[in-house]
Amino acid sequence: MAAHINPTVRRRRLGQELRKLREERGMTAEEVAERLLVSQSKISRLENGRRSISQRDVRDLCGVYEVGDHRVVESLMQMAKESRQQGWWHAFGDIPYSVYIGLETDAASLRIYEPQIVPGLLQTQGYAEAVIAGALPEASPAEVEKRVKVRMRRQQRIQVSKAPLRLWVVLDESALRRVVGGRQTMIEQLEHLLELSQLPHVTVQVMPFALGAHPGVNGQYAILEFPDTADSTVVYLEGVTSDLYLEKANDVHSYGVMYEHLRAQALNADQSRDFIGAVAKDYAKQ
Repeated sequence: MAAHINPTVRRRRLGQELRKLREERGMTAEEVAERLLVSQSKISRLENGRRSISQRDVRDLCGVYEVGDHRVVESLMQMAKESRQQGWWHAFGDIPYSVYIGLETDAASLRIYEPQIVPGLLQTQGYAEAVIAGALPEASPAEVEKRVKVRMRRQQRIQVSKAPLRLWVVLDESALRRVVGGRQTMIEQLEHLLELSQLPHVTVQVMPFALGAHPGVNGQYAILEFPDTADSTVVYLEGVTSDLYLEKANDVHSYGVMYEHLRAQALNADQSRDFIGAVAKDYAKQ
């Protein structure tokens, strides 16, 4: 099983183990940073998996925590080595949301609420090109092309026959009505959305305008769950210059409850397919 863990998830798990060791010693991140003559932010980034962890980092931290079992140290050192390997997305160069891609690649299930656009995992190539070019007006054609390729590669998670990603999406009606790339692009996108919604591991629900205010009015978010119980659930909030990853139990619980309310209030899967089909026909008539 360990051989299949991607470096992002491995780094995150290692950080959790290091945090556990620190807490067992009753030390604060500030105290550890002072002992190692590093910044507190470095310790925090190591523990939350946002920074690569070297074997030297592990060795130094185990020394501070007085870990006497050499097998524990060796295991953590091996995790550090594996966490520095590159995932498939590194072949595309610098990707700002590479941490998210790493988590998505290893997730067992993904719940998304999207108020503005069709989520990347369900986009056609033409729609993806138009979305990315519109969202990044100063991006070069080469940058847009790179991001589209990464998006198409990510979609393999729902296309594979073995252990596909369990995807549940609640879409606001505005994501269907917003004309991205022209009417023909929208028709193709909505037809693609209908096709994917027939997959047994993909559920799409629509939140019509007529339903009024609902728990998703505060914006887009995603909840990622992993096959190994050692990996805590993550709530992902996408930002313009930086992203937010929530892992505290109270935060995850709050977003989970909010998502259950969204699913309950939205049209069911069959009603949603009828709704999407009707919007596609509207585009065809124009």
